[in-house]
Amino acid sequence: MGDLIGQLREGLPAEAVITDPDVTASYARDMAGFCAAGAPAVVVLPRTVEQVRHVMRTATALRVPVVPQGARTGLSGAANATDGCVVLSLVKMDRILEIDPVDRIAVVEPGVVNAVLSRAVAEHGLCYPPDPSSWEQCTIGGNIGTASGGLCCVKYGVTAEYVLGLDVVLADGRLLTTGRRTAKGVAGYDLTRLFVGSEGSLGVIVRAVLALRPAPPQQLALAAEFPSVAAACEAVTRIMGRSHAPSLLELMDGTTVRAVNAMARMGLPESTEALLLAAFDTPDPGPDLAAVAELCTAAGATQVVPAEDAAESDLLLQARRMSLPALETLRPATMIDDVCVPRSRLAGMLDGTAAIAERHGLTIGVCAHAGDGNTHPVVCFDPADPDETRRARESFDEIMALGLELGGTITGEHGVGVLKKDWLAREAGPVAMEMQRGIKAVFDPLGILNPGKVL
Repeated sequence: MGDLIGQLREGLPAEAVITDPDVTASYARDMAGFCAAGAPAVVVLPRTVEQVRHVMRTATALRVPVVPQGARTGLSGAANATDGCVVLSLVKMDRILEIDPVDRIAVVEPGVVNAVLSRAVAEHGLCYPPDPSSWEQCTIGGNIGTASGGLCCVKYGVTAEYVLGLDVVLADGRLLTTGRRTAKGVAGYDLTRLFVGSEGSLGVIVRAVLALRPAPPQQLALAAEFPSVAAACEAVTRIMGRSHAPSLLELMDGTTVRAVNAMARMGLPESTEALLLAAFDTPDPGPDLAAVAELCTAAGATQVVPAEDAAESDLLLQARRMSLPALETLRPATMIDDVCVPRSRLAGMLDGTAAIAERHGLTIGVCAHAGDGNTHPVVCFDPADPDETRRARESFDEIMALGLELGGTITGEHGVGVLKKDWLAREAGPVAMEMQRGIKAVFDPLGILNPGKVL
């Protein structure tokens, strides 16, 4: 370890190398439960590309594992340390290097916080659409590493669709530039997309060229209450089947609605078994909202409440933003799943999850990006109770199995990390896993980049 620390300090300022075990322990894990985390040997906080390259050259020379990290808001264990590793925290590389309103791009370092970038580009009449729920804390590098989604994905898509090019420090310290800064480009294999969602297992992202969009008008929303999840999901299929393009289409089941009511006194009827939130950001959202209101009523909504203005829209959407904090009040701990199914199978996913909760005697609330079929079942349990913890883990796995049975995927936006490694093999199959391991070997032949994650 002495050689490692000494060689790291040769290319890094003293304050960028942290060895105090009380401090390094605070960098050991992200926000995922049920994921093992080791004790890092050292935490480094570089500020330049050359400093990152020095870290990787040192790690390669000494055969030491490196775990890249952002803000550690992830939910899959992808940023968890391994014993004796170098934790490479990129939060100090937080500069917005360029905003170009003509080419509609931003060039940023990986430590830039999503919300900071969003506010900066808004000054130019532009927006960066990907908006994970943790957007006030999460970093662009972390968003790219885990291929994050968010509330607006139903209309604007996910992070991968906005990453045009990258600078990546490889395991041996070489600097790779991928992609472009032009609106179009198809030269060679798409290495940029390969790194999006790779969770730090192929290289360390040190710069990103991001596509921007014109800022849309302020969205206007409505809330529809339903007596059953099935009715709410029927409304979703009708809305999407009629080619509407909502900027947001979110669903909360009855468990989540009641938790939000209890925490924030939102005034929602206790009889509500599902709440559907829809919003449009077109210049005139009124006709779309009226049409959606009719579709919700036809599907069985007991009440539809449209917002009169942007302020009322924010109040309506507040319930969705409070879903996770509210569910966290029900038991000492939660496990957040992330299963995406075809929209047409959404009701089967939610009803199946409710059956799993009943079978295991657990509270499981579900909030969902209903417009793209991405569900977030939240398993509430007491980690001090071994039997309840066992049932929570079993229910978590059963939810993933249900998603696959319905033609879905084990993760829509949180990534694989440690939490879902075994399930990736089940979803992808042996041939795909062989190809993925081959790709990993090309970029990281020594296996030092974020070992034990993804594959």
